[in-house]
Amino acid sequence: MADPTAPSFGAIIIGDELLSGRREDKHLGKVLELLKARGLRLASVRYVGDERPRLVRTLQESFASPDVVFSFGGIGATPDDHTRQAAAEALGLPLALHPEAEAEIRARFGDETTPQRLQMGVYPQGSEIIPNPYNRIPGFSIRNHFFVPGFPVMAWPMVEWVLDTRFADFHHRSDYVESSIIVWEAFEGQLIDFMERITADFPDATLFSLPSVGGEGGRRHIELGMKGPAAQVAAAMDLISAEMTRRGYPWEPAGSL
Repeated sequence: MADPTAPSFGAIIIGDELLSGRREDKHLGKVLELLKARGLRLASVRYVGDERPRLVRTLQESFASPDVVFSFGGIGATPDDHTRQAAAEALGLPLALHPEAEAEIRARFGDETTPQRLQMGVYPQGSEIIPNPYNRIPGFSIRNHFFVPGFPVMAWPMVEWVLDTRFADFHHRSDYVESSIIVWEAFEGQLIDFMERITADFPDATLFSLPSVGGEGGRRHIELGMKGPAAQVAAAMDLISAEMTRRGYPWEPAGSL
């Protein structure tokens, strides 16, 4: 069964450049990969620009939830970086130079340490640092929120460190699985009665239906499946496969497309 004590994970991905299309987000796919490798799942994701009032509102809502949230971007020292300040404002906390972050920054830059560079170690009071193996400029965490840079080469090892040090006890504690089949030449409307019955019969699992019209000469099909506790998913998929055969729809396991 799913572990009722396991945290839900979320992501906030920050940057005007993502919303304008100047850059393409790569963090979501990587977060999904890192969580899945540890038997964990992503419950939510938000994209937000660099406008500070909107970022403050987003973080206020996020801090009010019990979720573990990874926030990507905006923790540098340039004028368009607002995440550190927005996090402090959202929590009603002052900003302060973290002594461990200061030590890391001074170790990184030596005699070239400047007040501007030290700003990268200014976090909401009470934060803890997240080590940065790439260039030693830390991220920070506070109240189950983990703030890392927008650069993947830095952010992704930092997220891995958090998952493997702070949440290792939750790795692979759930028997959550997903399974699906490809049903050819079917319309969702033809299967709704059956989907409703499966949903009622397996309340602890979740049915999903992903239709495709084919396009470019491809065949119309539906990916029909279940996600949830392994035993329920297996039983439901046996019924789904048998019903598709009974109704005369050709089908095959998903992943073969």
